[in-house]
Amino acid sequence: MARTITIDPVTRIEGHATITIRLDDAGGVADARFHVTEFRGFEQFCVGRSIWEMPGITARICGICPISHSISAARAGDAILGVQIPPAAEMLRRIANLASLIQSHALSFFHLSAADLLMGMDADPARRNLWGILESHPQVARDGIRLRQIGQQIVSLVAGQSVHPSWAVPGGVREPLSPDHRDRIAQLLPEGLVIVRTALALLDGIYDRHAAEIPLCGDFPSLFAGLVTEDGGLDHYDGLLRFTDADGAVVEDLSPEHYDIAIGERSEPWSYMRFPYYQPHADDEDGSMFRVGPLARLNVCERTGTPEADRALAAFRQLRGGDGPVTGSFHYHHARLIEILHALERIGTHLDDPGLLDRHVRSEAGVNRPAGVGFCEAPRGVLFHDYRVDEDGVVQRLNLLIATGLNNMAMNRTIRQVAAGYIKGGKVNEGILNRIEHGIRAYDPCLSCATHAYGRMPLRVLLLAPDGTVIDEMGRS
Repeated sequence: MARTITIDPVTRIEGHATITIRLDDAGGVADARFHVTEFRGFEQFCVGRSIWEMPGITARICGICPISHSISAARAGDAILGVQIPPAAEMLRRIANLASLIQSHALSFFHLSAADLLMGMDADPARRNLWGILESHPQVARDGIRLRQIGQQIVSLVAGQSVHPSWAVPGGVREPLSPDHRDRIAQLLPEGLVIVRTALALLDGIYDRHAAEIPLCGDFPSLFAGLVTEDGGLDHYDGLLRFTDADGAVVEDLSPEHYDIAIGERSEPWSYMRFPYYQPHADDEDGSMFRVGPLARLNVCERTGTPEADRALAAFRQLRGGDGPVTGSFHYHHARLIEILHALERIGTHLDDPGLLDRHVRSEAGVNRPAGVGFCEAPRGVLFHDYRVDEDGVVQRLNLLIATGLNNMAMNRTIRQVAAGYIKGGKVNEGILNRIEHGIRAYDPCLSCATHAYGRMPLRVLLLAPDGTVIDEMGRS
């Protein structure tokens, strides 16, 4: 007889979600779905707010990646004002965004996923957490805490505070960087580099331990999308939006302001998160699925542009023999460490630029255009803020296209693959359920960012007797 397995809640992710797995009569997996069950309405209550307020408001969407939202909102404002921001302001935005990536990736790798990676998927769930890592791998736990602290400290030194800073604004940033703060940032970088090198060295053991699981954790053909420089280098702030296929061929390069040419969105009744897809392949569900984030960024770029990270990227690509993209979502963890390495190196090059301390960090202008798209690479992937305003700069309509949402189709495919690989004859244990959850953790979803008004889940109300039997049921679809 067919039955349904429910994982509620999905643990060690940001936000609230449920996984349901429907078994067929033989006890195999017929379907699996990732249901995002929380609702937030930023796209509705930001209507009527001024573009000058948007960087501060949208930063409150998330406590992990507020910088990326603030910068994307400010960039949308730049476009509406029609200004070129000062070079020092761009460098400062880049540093803050890279530092935000460091702290977010450190949280994901060391605090949310390391327990699975180091202790095993079948470890006692009472110990399969940060406290267990502190007992079994105390230095790893301390390194993760310190690396995240380094990222947060850099954000604070640049933007004034580490969480929700009101610093990025249309036209630039509010405050320049002082020589003292530049020097304090420089002092943090060597320690961060030591920590991430040590973490990268852990990967050989991790790959050996999970050799049987890696091919089942979201390893399938898909498109990949991310920002690249004009010559194909890794970029987290500007450049072209590139789509590549599962063989590494470039499918499309376009200006990110025209993202809607390439990306469409649809809703399903069973999740508050939308399902974006590659629009030119809309008639082919498999062909329209794409992934974003650290794995995708390393697949679409030709180089990172910093020496240690480029060497790490070359080694990373040997996971596929060096002849194509790394397609397994398990390798998001590895990609995060390479991006941390790159971010620390790239921040160092910005600190060496004599123009960084220029006091001119804001271009002044009024509203010159009725619309603007702001974008950057958030820790989980490319992020778009698309605003339409009136002549006073008051928002009339907006669309927030969030990285976690862009991965939605791939996350659902991943849990189906993991579940089908392990559930046979209807037999399930805690370790199997954790493997399925880990398929979601690999993407490090940020569900507070990714839930909107456009998804609509059905309402179901049950009237139960004291013994639990259903007396009546009502609902809407």
